[in-house]
Amino acid sequence: MKMNPIVLMIVATLFAGLNPLVTSASDACWPQFLGPGSRALSTNSNLPDRWSAVVNVAWKTQIPGRGWSSPIAWGDRVFLTTVVGKDDAELPQKGLYRGGERPEAASSEYQWKVLCLDLLSGKVLWERLVHHGTTPGPVHAKNSYASETPVTDGERVYAYFGNVGVFCLDLEGRPVWSKSLPPHTMRHSWGTAASPVLHRDRLYLISDNEEQSYLLALDKQSGKEVWRVDRDEKSNWSTPYVWENERRTEIVTPGTDKVRAYDLDGKLLWWFKGMSGITIATPYADRGLLYVSSGFVADKLRPLYAIRPGGSGDISLAPDQTSNSAIAWSNPNAAPYNPTSLVYEKRLYVLYDRGLFGAFDSRTGKPLFEQQRLPDGKHFTTSPWAYNSRVFCLNEDGVTFVMRAGDKFELLHTNKLADDDMCMATPAMVGDRLLIRTSARIYCIRKASSSQ
Repeated sequence: MKMNPIVLMIVATLFAGLNPLVTSASDACWPQFLGPGSRALSTNSNLPDRWSAVVNVAWKTQIPGRGWSSPIAWGDRVFLTTVVGKDDAELPQKGLYRGGERPEAASSEYQWKVLCLDLLSGKVLWERLVHHGTTPGPVHAKNSYASETPVTDGERVYAYFGNVGVFCLDLEGRPVWSKSLPPHTMRHSWGTAASPVLHRDRLYLISDNEEQSYLLALDKQSGKEVWRVDRDEKSNWSTPYVWENERRTEIVTPGTDKVRAYDLDGKLLWWFKGMSGITIATPYADRGLLYVSSGFVADKLRPLYAIRPGGSGDISLAPDQTSNSAIAWSNPNAAPYNPTSLVYEKRLYVLYDRGLFGAFDSRTGKPLFEQQRLPDGKHFTTSPWAYNSRVFCLNEDGVTFVMRAGDKFELLHTNKLADDDMCMATPAMVGDRLLIRTSARIYCIRKASSSQ
């Protein structure tokens, strides 16, 4: 059944910021990276907890090119991005962090595309070429030129490709507007990955790079620049978060030098120091607290923070502090590197890149269990997600570890996809369907007993 997209947009907007705990308000919208409220949660009781490359697979569709962006969905449509070029068949080494630098950009021509699939069948409804040409610069062998997840408001899709630009399409794939963005050098030529966010009539983009970092607000109807704030930051890969709290609405932007929050006009509200050398995870909020993390694996400082609303100016912790009037609690060694942490049923779960899993009380930071080894877990880039009192962690080999949500570590079982499915994109949940994008294809996972 098709639902009115305007109704879905209103419901999703209300629930995304004002009540981020209830993330499946419309149950038919997954409009951005990590879903409504950037929470990676669903309340749909019919979602499956067992699957393979053939079991509980409603459909699977081959995707051309390469892209580590996550799928998004609105109603019965699924959107994702990809870039088609000469590297399509060359998969990066799993678990590779060092040694994958590419000092020179490829000279051949690439195609930047936005795809729309039918949620019920997996059929490609349209495929839009939005840009073609040589690459704007090299990327790490493990990255892609389509690592930013698009965002939608139910009327348009906004696809941001880092050092290329942003492209606005309607739901039929017709171009509405586009805006080119000048490329900037990233740390060690690793490439870009921070996704765009929508709030009301504005689209927010962040570019933390080695040359001139900035936060940009665009009018979503026209693509015209509303404001731009320069940032004293180097390369980061964290997606901004629009925090609608009891005091105000603010744009939270983690960084290596500082975590900063701006008002909707780009005015700096508060900031604090004390992050690791690289910041990737996305901030999010739960029950009045904002959660921010930074866990570069090569640093001793890998902090996780829970922040109260209403901060002003410098809210940094003193050297001997773990909390203050603005920071409810912190842990200097709890943060993951690539994955975003997860708050679910009053517990904060952390998935570490090298196959360790821990949990804390989300209100106090008290450890519940710390760094339990996932057997043969190997390397993780995707963020964990949760539903039905289960927490799910997908590794780069296509194996999902299913844990019971609780104060103790309890691994229930694992789900394995095909051998050629490398996984670095965080899945999406739409109604009773789980969408998993891999290096080769996208799966729609659904209980076989569910009615069509």
